[in-house]
Amino acid sequence: MRAATIFSLCVSLLPFLVPVQGLGRLPSPIYGVNLGSWLVLESWMLPQEWKDMGGDVGCDCSSPGCIGDEFTFAGAYPKTVDKIFSRHWTTWFNQDDVDALVAAGINTVRIPLGYWIVEPLVDRRTESYPRGGLGQLRRGLKQLQAAGIVAILDHHALPGVQSANQMFTGRCTSDVEFYTQPNYHRALIWTSVMTTLAHVDPAFANAVAIEAVNEPLMNAGQTPGYGDFQKNFVRVVRATEFLLGVPTPGFGAIPAPANGNFTAMLSNVNPSAIFTTEVISVLKATVPILLELGIFGLSRRRDQLVTNFMDINWQFDNPSNPADAKIGLQGYDNHLYYSFGGVADPNPDAYLTSICNLQRVQNDAALGNSPLWFGEWGLPTQFNATDAFLFQWADAQKLAYSQGAGWIFWNFKVENSALAGDLGRQWSYLEGVKRGYLTKDPSKVHDPNVCAPYKA
Repeated sequence: MRAATIFSLCVSLLPFLVPVQGLGRLPSPIYGVNLGSWLVLESWMLPQEWKDMGGDVGCDCSSPGCIGDEFTFAGAYPKTVDKIFSRHWTTWFNQDDVDALVAAGINTVRIPLGYWIVEPLVDRRTESYPRGGLGQLRRGLKQLQAAGIVAILDHHALPGVQSANQMFTGRCTSDVEFYTQPNYHRALIWTSVMTTLAHVDPAFANAVAIEAVNEPLMNAGQTPGYGDFQKNFVRVVRATEFLLGVPTPGFGAIPAPANGNFTAMLSNVNPSAIFTTEVISVLKATVPILLELGIFGLSRRRDQLVTNFMDINWQFDNPSNPADAKIGLQGYDNHLYYSFGGVADPNPDAYLTSICNLQRVQNDAALGNSPLWFGEWGLPTQFNATDAFLFQWADAQKLAYSQGAGWIFWNFKVENSALAGDLGRQWSYLEGVKRGYLTKDPSKVHDPNVCAPYKA
């Protein structure tokens, strides 16, 4: 099959099972959880399983030879890594977990993904990651779709590593190379592939949003070109949709299929704000990858994906504004953890005073970053929290984050083992519901007046 046939009409997309509501197909409000440590594994969340898999527990990024992340693991076990990770993917998130999320009233999941899930993007000469994740993503999405839960596809771990010394990047290293043209280019190809899957592959029918970069470096002075990448990210999503037959207001008629010849279709597109030289280069590089994956066809889905960025206030030192990249539906993501310091003094009164007077939704809206949802938060603290405080802490955070488009807890679960200790008490949504800190109905709180004594 020639690459030029990639956008011929060969696949019929099944009807959506999720009703339209909120921003695009995102629920309003969002009551969500992250599916962390599934397709991007973070060993701190499942230390016993990681040890059983063959990894080392207690690694930090400065420990030479310590097997603490996916990259190092794949390099250490090149012949068995795919089989080992297939077992992990199958057991860490499955139908039992979907059923538990339904019972807890969850309507949205954010799925952290590594760039290596699109396997042709991996340079096997210098990069090592497990293979087979895309099939697992399809399996999980279909199970979620049948349950009426929508998904945000979160590019959590970027080519070259986007944040230093973090296991969530897939490679815990101080060598941050994402903010370079070659790796921006690879990330944009990933974006076009995932956009196509979301419109053409029936398994992706409930994938309603795509997030560009999870937690880039906070210092904008260390992220050269990131503002241009944001604009190119949106252009790639909209240009891919445009060629798949999804209307993009303001950019004219969709080009004729030209007998299914993708190159001819591109040549028929009038120059515009979305079809730049870089975008066309990305689209052409995407074609052989889609063919290799067996993905081709035009979309019958007429709605746009929601493009999603970390909000402008995530960075400092004159950051670019992701609102400037907007073309069509777009949302913004903020992450707030008190347990890492820098937010409030480590005591209950300071925490509640801070969260009950939170102005992040309003501050972001003033800069065009609306709607805003809180894509990561949890119950961890810097002090020994009592059960009584955790009831208040859960309520106060839910009330604060509900000022925006909603919230997505980190994480849906963590390991329950002697090695993990009582990690689930403050990091697991399902455990929090079980213990009562988090209400069984996510729209409810125990005490709607929890913030009254702390309001400024």
